[in-house]
Amino acid sequence: MFDYSARPELLKDRVILVTGAGRGIGAAAAKTYAAHGATVLLLGKTEANLTQVYDEIEAAGHPQPAVIPFNLETALPHQYDELAAMIETEFGHLDGLLHNASIIGPRTPIEQLSGENFMRVMQVNVNAMFMLTSTLLPLLKLSQDASVVFTSSSVGRKGRAYWGAYGVSKFATEGLMQTLADEVDGVAPVRSNSINPGGTRTSMRAQAYPGENPLNNPTPEEIMPVYLYLMGPDSTGINGQAFNAQ
Repeated sequence: MFDYSARPELLKDRVILVTGAGRGIGAAAAKTYAAHGATVLLLGKTEANLTQVYDEIEAAGHPQPAVIPFNLETALPHQYDELAAMIETEFGHLDGLLHNASIIGPRTPIEQLSGENFMRVMQVNVNAMFMLTSTLLPLLKLSQDASVVFTSSSVGRKGRAYWGAYGVSKFATEGLMQTLADEVDGVAPVRSNSINPGGTRTSMRAQAYPGENPLNNPTPEEIMPVYLYLMGPDSTGINGQAFNAQ
């Protein structure tokens, strides 16, 4: 496990947007960031899930989060612009962006993978991630110390059979992370890095490995040290790196 111990006020006064914040790793990250002082913007497609995370953060007495229902699969360019305008009006800037939302798609040989399924995975995992990054970058540049964290996978670092669309989307994720890192290097107070969570006890993992005993994997809460490290000031100057949570 990544070795890092965060001080309680690590993210005090920071505004951090988390995609896929309704469940799994996204929900854990949102609650962890809030517990360390951040105002968390909860973005996801299922409002009921986001509201539950909101209620848990409120009940714990952490800074009041914001719920942003947003469907990354169907969102049009003007909706990204409206999202950025809303964040600017309400919060003035953005200190962190965690790209966590992904879909896995069918795990099947490339020969049997339909174009429709391939494009759906790329739409959520790559196109939407690019749109959010490019649209929110001006708000991140207004921060004194901003961090963009991309969620990768071992299959986005070395290709593996039957991971088709998902694997390709994670290679693209690493590419976007590296490209952004090189562009902001020494130019803007923004850093760009990726995390491979590894096998974690989530519904997506269960979907990918139905025969696996989930208890053999850590919970999302247990892999949070690297998520805190990259979002806080202790990682200032770390840019263009690919991290493993485990």
